[in-house]
Amino acid sequence: MHIPVLINEAISALAVQPGGRYIDCTLGSGGHAKAILEHSSPGGQLLGIDADPKAIETAREVLAEHSDSILLVNDNFTDLQAICIKYGFFPVHGILFDLGLSSPQLNGDGRGFSFQHDAPLDMRLNPEQKLTAAEIVNTFPETELARLIGTYGEERYSKQIAHHIVQQRPINTSLQLARIIEQAFRGKRGRIHPATRTFQALRIAVNQELEHLQTALAQAVGLLGFNGRLVVISYHSLEDRIVKQFIQQETKDCICPPETPSCVCGHKASLIAINKKIITPSPDEIEANPRSRSARLRVAERINVQDTQSTLSDTLGFCMETNAKGWRKPALAEKLRRAFLSVQIQTF
Repeated sequence: MHIPVLINEAISALAVQPGGRYIDCTLGSGGHAKAILEHSSPGGQLLGIDADPKAIETAREVLAEHSDSILLVNDNFTDLQAICIKYGFFPVHGILFDLGLSSPQLNGDGRGFSFQHDAPLDMRLNPEQKLTAAEIVNTFPETELARLIGTYGEERYSKQIAHHIVQQRPINTSLQLARIIEQAFRGKRGRIHPATRTFQALRIAVNQELEHLQTALAQAVGLLGFNGRLVVISYHSLEDRIVKQFIQQETKDCICPPETPSCVCGHKASLIAINKKIITPSPDEIEANPRSRSARLRVAERINVQDTQSTLSDTLGFCMETNAKGWRKPALAEKLRRAFLSVQIQTF
């Protein structure tokens, strides 16, 4: 059974309220989505997005009792803005990213995400993607493989691991790869399994997770209404660093290099950071769900931007109070959608 991570903290961070409209960009098994719908009832609406079609199927069953209040889309959150335009789902009160894998994915669903279950080396969230983990492991040059494992996995033994992999190709299954990685460590075992960081690196590379996260965060800000909340749960330092730096950038009026005499960027702050310190699971949650131990939650709130290059809500001259409901009327939503389609939104 999938246990949503930091669920109470996420609901609090989103400031979920009855009648609110929310986006879950990483729907997974629907745990966070269900809690959001329960707390936003009556009248709440949720757009759920996931690149994994199996996750959409699972979430549809989990959220069956809320079928009138949900819209589930099988797509990558890198297309967040286009999805919201297509369905007229903006502005919103809150957007959630939970960047971890779901329990079904980790518990051996046949795609090789976990080194604890034997499966083909696939690791694609979307089966329509072309690149697989097997292709990376079996065709990439040793130097490129070492770079990938070192960069995306932050693995200090990346060169040794890459060398062992290349020497023992072809490698077809997750357990076969895990055993080869263990050999590279020569009995040096730390707190985590030797294959953990390499499997993380392969999954990130296959699904372009870091690049997609950067793109989606930029789009998310423009979809938030005034006082809307952006909440991100990350599980390793690379993701958390991207989120931290993005929030820091969006809380500043100027992002010019320090040596620039005067501001030439024209950037205006669009967010304020809500939590100065990252939110982590309690000892009780970690004991009940060990997979939550590395989770880190950051939250920021949308502010009004009076600027010629502002994002969605401001470009339309529309700023909502989070307790307002008029923007949810179909006629107004369609008017906003048409206005938005005629405006080129600034992204970065």
